[in-house]
Amino acid sequence: MSTYDLEEQERLAALKDWWDEWSIWIYAAIAALVLGVAGVYGWREFQKNQNDQAEVLLKSVKQAAAEGAASQDSKKLSEAANTLADKFPTTFQATEAQLMAAKAAFAANDFAAAKTHLQWVIDKGRDTHRNIARLRLATVLLEMKNYDDALKLLDTVRDEAYLAAAADLKGDVLAVQGRRDEARAAYQTAIDKSDARNALKPVSQAKLDALGGALETKKAADGKDDKGAGK
Repeated sequence: MSTYDLEEQERLAALKDWWDEWSIWIYAAIAALVLGVAGVYGWREFQKNQNDQAEVLLKSVKQAAAEGAASQDSKKLSEAANTLADKFPTTFQATEAQLMAAKAAFAANDFAAAKTHLQWVIDKGRDTHRNIARLRLATVLLEMKNYDDALKLLDTVRDEAYLAAAADLKGDVLAVQGRRDEARAAYQTAIDKSDARNALKPVSQAKLDALGGALETKKAADGKDDKGAGK
């Protein structure tokens, strides 16, 4: 019995020594876990609060859009969109408001304002909308006759889903510059990148045909003409 008591005391003493050595780390781990869980819930609540407030502001942006459409004045919409972006830049609503403001500014021929809004989306907006903003900004730059910047911007579009649209728009820029062969190559790329159901495919084809058709087709036709002339 005494031997058993002695062994029990040794185990208790060893457990006490282990606890004295490791208890502070155990408490720290528990505290970190509790803080981590609290942080996740706190962040979610913060995000929800941000989105709720941004949604309220987005309603005012939409109202400004409706009023601007009636009066053909996009400035009020631009101001409302910028207010939302300043207060809640990371929200979906901020990106949506900037795209709305850019569209209204473009329709009003205020290309400088449209450029500013679209650049904001590219730099600070949601990732899912950045390629859309790049394509629209390239259109704005085309209208501003800033062709080189438009082409550089289109070259940054890498997402497969947007390659056809980027190529078609690149063809437009090159065609305006008088670079016919490069434009035709771009339109051909747009056609190749479009699936059969893509509404852009026949549009790109029509543009390509207007410039004389595909490069290979024209070369073959030229070759036949040369042979005919030789005869």
